[in-house]
Amino acid sequence: MTRKPKVAFVCVHNSCRSQMAEALAKKDYSSIFDAYSAGTETKPQINQDAVRIMKEQFDLDMEKEQYPKLISDLPAIDILITMGCNVHCPNLPCRFREDWGLEDPSGQDDETFLSVIYHIQHRLQYLSDRIATNSQDDFS
Repeated sequence: MTRKPKVAFVCVHNSCRSQMAEALAKKDYSSIFDAYSAGTETKPQINQDAVRIMKEQFDLDMEKEQYPKLISDLPAIDILITMGCNVHCPNLPCRFREDWGLEDPSGQDDETFLSVIYHIQHRLQYLSDRIATNSQDDFS
């Protein structure tokens, strides 16, 4: 059996978009890839609006097993997804990387959060489909 690829979702503070992506990926795609999140810096806690909305919409308690982490806390990864932070991520060895270009919903209304979550869900489905149909050695 082939090892599942490790996918890291990275943004600056690892407090909102990357945390939501990790939670949704673990919920829906854990059979296809292992999901992690991290940041180049961290905040003391996950964004509380993100925590609330993920509980309301998906019955996911992100604070149960997730917390803000630095990229140095990541295992060796295969696929790096940057969330659209407009910063240059440090060199992180991986086989494939892409930027999802998502706006940070922090401090905005619930509809903005839900829009970002919707985009994350669609991107996760697309990523999962590509992983499932490509060999790890030829992921693109």
